[in-house]
Amino acid sequence: MATGSYLSIITLNVNGLNAPTKRQRLAEWIQKQDPHICCLQETHLKSRDTHRLKVKVAILISDKIDFKTKAVKRDKEGNYIMIKGSIQDEDITIITIYAPNIGAPQYVRQLLTSMRGEINNNTIIVGDFNTPLTSMDRSTKQKINKETQTLNDTIDQLDLIDIYRTFHPKTMNFTFFSSAHGTFSRIDHILGHKFSLGKFKKIEIIPSIFSDHNAVRLDLNYRRKTITNANIWRLNNTLLNNEQIIEEVKRQIKLCIEMNENENTTTQNLWDTVKAVLRGKFIAIQAHLKKQEKSQLNNLTLHLKKLEKEEMKNPRVSRRKEIVKIRAEINTKETKETIAKINKAKSWYFEKEEI
Repeated sequence: MATGSYLSIITLNVNGLNAPTKRQRLAEWIQKQDPHICCLQETHLKSRDTHRLKVKVAILISDKIDFKTKAVKRDKEGNYIMIKGSIQDEDITIITIYAPNIGAPQYVRQLLTSMRGEINNNTIIVGDFNTPLTSMDRSTKQKINKETQTLNDTIDQLDLIDIYRTFHPKTMNFTFFSSAHGTFSRIDHILGHKFSLGKFKKIEIIPSIFSDHNAVRLDLNYRRKTITNANIWRLNNTLLNNEQIIEEVKRQIKLCIEMNENENTTTQNLWDTVKAVLRGKFIAIQAHLKKQEKSQLNNLTLHLKKLEKEEMKNPRVSRRKEIVKIRAEINTKETKETIAKINKAKSWYFEKEEI
């Protein structure tokens, strides 16, 4: 994480989190993005999972910032959460919204109107509005309807702005792809107070293959402290499932013993030497495999972005099918990696239990 004085907020519609693998992939994605505040929508968690996250929306706050909660408010249906607090004595209010598919503009407008008294220049409103706010937020450039225009009027009356559109007035970039209709749209938004425009540093749309939505990230200028954590190396046991790696390890052990075993070498010293050599070898193998996997994923992701850009300009059924196919291939690779990490974590847990 960068050491500059900023606060990062991410919003993402996760499209369901009931599968353990999906939750693990989300956790890894959040760790990679390293936001200070992460707002999630459409979690769809079952009742037995609500000790982890609540109903349809959630706000996750990193322990790397000194956040002090003052008040939390949510609706019975679980479509929004508002949390009021402070970071190093500076007030902040975060509202995350998941608007229903039917009547989304009216829902968001009524919610914002009801919260008028809570909204000020320290308020950030994020979420899946299920509504493109301008004609540029659709790949078809379809004009907005009357309900959406009324929502925009309410946003303006509350002195709020669409931060992404303010920073990128002419950019057509999207957060949602409908494979059924072959259309792109930007329906995930971050609103902020117009008087706080100087605090907003950068806003961007971030890919998220495990969901049908992309995320939106906002960086704000903020005073903060950082906390660093140390990493401890552990053997990735899944490497031992590869016959070629096993043979290479056997060869390294034999070579190491031949080079170091003599009358002056104790058994313990020889064992320590073998362990050190093998550790270095495993680290090198793991780094090589990760580099290969990352390269494959990067190539697929770049190809996907290229196809999506072409599809926005010139829609074709064949290209649409290829987009769906590549997304599925990336999904499969990331899921396989996640399952391997889950198995590794389970192995570590049982090892600890036996101690």
